[in-house]
Amino acid sequence: MAINPYHRKPLKVLSALAAITIGLYGLLFAAATWGEAQFSPKLGLDLAGGTQLILAPRLVGNTQPTTEQLNQARDIIVQRVDSNGVAGAEVTTSGGRNIVVSMPGTPPKATEDAIRRSSQMQFRPVLAAAPGTNVPVPTGTGTATGTATGTATGTATGTATTKPAATATGAATTAKSGLPGAFVKSTTAPQPSATTGATPTTGATGSTTGPVDASDLAQITPELTTAFQDLDCAKPGVLDGIVDDPDKPLVTCSDTGDEKYILGKVEVRGDQIKDAVAGYQPLPNGQPSSTVEIRLSFNGSGTTAFGNVTKRLVNLEDPRNRFAVTLDSQVLTAPTAQAAILDGQASITGQFTIDTARDLANQLKFGALPLSFDLQTRDQISPTLGGEQLRMGLVAGIIGFALVFLYSLAQYRALGLVTVASIIIAALLTYVAIALLGWSQNFRLDMAGVTGLIVAIGVTADSFIVYFERIRDEVREGRPLRAAVDTGWRRARRTILAADGVNFLAAFVLYLLASSNVRGFAFTLGLTTLIDLLVVVMFTHPVVALLANTKFFGGGHRWSGLDPQRLGVKATKPRYAGRGRIAMPAMNKTASATSDGTAL
Repeated sequence: MAINPYHRKPLKVLSALAAITIGLYGLLFAAATWGEAQFSPKLGLDLAGGTQLILAPRLVGNTQPTTEQLNQARDIIVQRVDSNGVAGAEVTTSGGRNIVVSMPGTPPKATEDAIRRSSQMQFRPVLAAAPGTNVPVPTGTGTATGTATGTATGTATGTATTKPAATATGAATTAKSGLPGAFVKSTTAPQPSATTGATPTTGATGSTTGPVDASDLAQITPELTTAFQDLDCAKPGVLDGIVDDPDKPLVTCSDTGDEKYILGKVEVRGDQIKDAVAGYQPLPNGQPSSTVEIRLSFNGSGTTAFGNVTKRLVNLEDPRNRFAVTLDSQVLTAPTAQAAILDGQASITGQFTIDTARDLANQLKFGALPLSFDLQTRDQISPTLGGEQLRMGLVAGIIGFALVFLYSLAQYRALGLVTVASIIIAALLTYVAIALLGWSQNFRLDMAGVTGLIVAIGVTADSFIVYFERIRDEVREGRPLRAAVDTGWRRARRTILAADGVNFLAAFVLYLLASSNVRGFAFTLGLTTLIDLLVVVMFTHPVVALLANTKFFGGGHRWSGLDPQRLGVKATKPRYAGRGRIAMPAMNKTASATSDGTAL
């Protein structure tokens, strides 16, 4: 049997909606079977419990954190948490000193580290450098390995000995590219004569005045020399508890532990970074390479400071002509300056994956924490609402759906079944969308989000009511049902778009301005508003268009919801014949006539 041409377009639209729904559920099935997704939505902190971290600031001396510093740290941590998805975490201050972070579920250690990491990228000049591991002097081997004792300090401890030649080359400096253009990395480890405490100590003791700049060796005290010689970067936790004072020299290691340094005071600060973007380093032909880089750009003061430092470094000897890039007190890279860099652009590459580079770029972009934090306690917390409240919320949703169902049947008879079917389709799409967002964006459904879903039932039903009432108005005016469906849709569509547009705008503004709890409500309200538009366009309208060509609805059956008598049409006479036609009101007997006798 041939398909009515009028049916083809609605059937195509319904087929497209079915394909979208099947595709989404297929994606969820594949992600749950072969990936890390789950078939049910992830639940938030108030419904499933989670992990509570108490972070204590790491302070210099007897200083105490200010309220401004704590509030700034809290806001930055909130941004970092939200950059990983709508996770519904809570970040508060406690006791005027600590930061309390409550996150749903059990976050991985990498997430915890990213939250409490200061991500303060700083630029310090190198004063001294040496291999990161203190290798004992070989004995009885008959080979000359070249030791370097602290001769100028009057000791012969051998703590600053170099590695054997086979391992001294190819240090960490060859594993990372440096700042582009004017920076070139050293390809061999520094020689012992240039890296022991001898020269720095002499410079410090022989100086009668204070340091003239951050590269001045007068900054190196005997205490720094001892700390540098004793530092073994291969030992786990060797840098734990280090106090990074930007106004003082720093003894530290590279992030790989292959090299150790004495660094001058900070000359370019992390807050002078204007932007940070992760990506793949381009090749000379413009095509992306496999090397992951973080591209930095500095603000005006940072560009000036960076240019001034590089002008000074190019005139110094190795290793003092190197400029170390540190992150959280560890050296990411320490390239050699060969020319002044005045454009304020830098590129950091190294042992990054694209994911870790993006995480670091986000941390730098959102800002550096004004304080460094240590993890004080880590506890599992139980749900604040729990399964009982979730059950009650679902019961409230079922009651709301039942009331909408009963109202639709009472008001629209069989046509109300389209409303119910539309809500069911919207619920299926909402469920799979929330489950997929939990997998891809770490979205977690909290009680506020459940409230948004319940409110969405009324929002969704409202769109259908607007459409059905417009169709009934068109029928009252005497149009056949097929024409009433099309004309009513064109008129109702503007109202539906305006109403949903206002709902979505309100949800969007609320999401941007509200706290974490209310943001769950705003997110689900905005999501269901978009799904409402999809369903009313791709399900409700096509289904009503198909029903208009049936005898039950098109003929105006008393239970169809389109009964002329129920709609208030007082007297009728047939104007159109055939399926899909509804009688129109008869003309008033007092109507005037034209010259040929036709009623106006």
